[in-house]
Amino acid sequence: MFEACPKCGHAPLPEKQEFPAACPACSLVLAKFKAVAARKDLEITQQLADDAPAAATVAGRVTGMLSHVPPRVARLNWQGRIALLVLFSLWSIWIFKDYSIIEGHPGSRFLHLVLTPFHEAGHYAIFRWFGQFIMILGGTLGQHLMPIVLGGALLFKRRDPFGAALFFWLLGFSVADMGIYMYDAFDPQLMLLDGRTGADSDGHDWQNIFGDLGLLKRAHAIGICSGWLGRALMLVGLAWAGWMLWLQHARLSDSLFAEDNDGQ
Repeated sequence: MFEACPKCGHAPLPEKQEFPAACPACSLVLAKFKAVAARKDLEITQQLADDAPAAATVAGRVTGMLSHVPPRVARLNWQGRIALLVLFSLWSIWIFKDYSIIEGHPGSRFLHLVLTPFHEAGHYAIFRWFGQFIMILGGTLGQHLMPIVLGGALLFKRRDPFGAALFFWLLGFSVADMGIYMYDAFDPQLMLLDGRTGADSDGHDWQNIFGDLGLLKRAHAIGICSGWLGRALMLVGLAWAGWMLWLQHARLSDSLFAEDNDGQ
């Protein structure tokens, strides 16, 4: 029973609101409005019920891809993956030990050099067609895209979440490496590829980006956050890889071709 008209707010309404009782102010037929509202509520409830299984199915598929284990896992391959995980874990400790945003040390000059060609390709081969701002941002996007594309290929094409986890680790390093570049934007000290610093040239990506966005004074804070985020992503990648090894342990086979025969 309505205390006030749901359309115009008029009160009081007739005590008996069965058809054809209507609002004295706007003539809204109360019984019809109640029936329409009830039908809409039923449709919304039914839609939510229909969407729930679909959402559950999508979530299940994603979880299945992230944790895929073939029916049989070659023991030698599994042992090799353990060695890789140990290597990447020790490498992470070394990177975290040497990483310094303030001093401009990425923790691994080698990985920084590996990412540099993809950074430059992002500028001039991929994103130069989308305007000046996107072209400048494209360097960072390019170096992030490399581990994303290769990791995605391993995950979706080869169904290899362990390999994808290691590329996720590399993505984390790329984000941490970007944090150093961001931090430097406020008071440029890093040497750029042209042999000059951002204070001497207009070639500092994040000095230009933050300047366009009015965020230059926050470069230090944003860079520090990016550094912590990147290192956290590296740890997530290692944890994901370790989880996959734990799942694979239950399906070990002495056959060298176990995973090939199972169609992985």
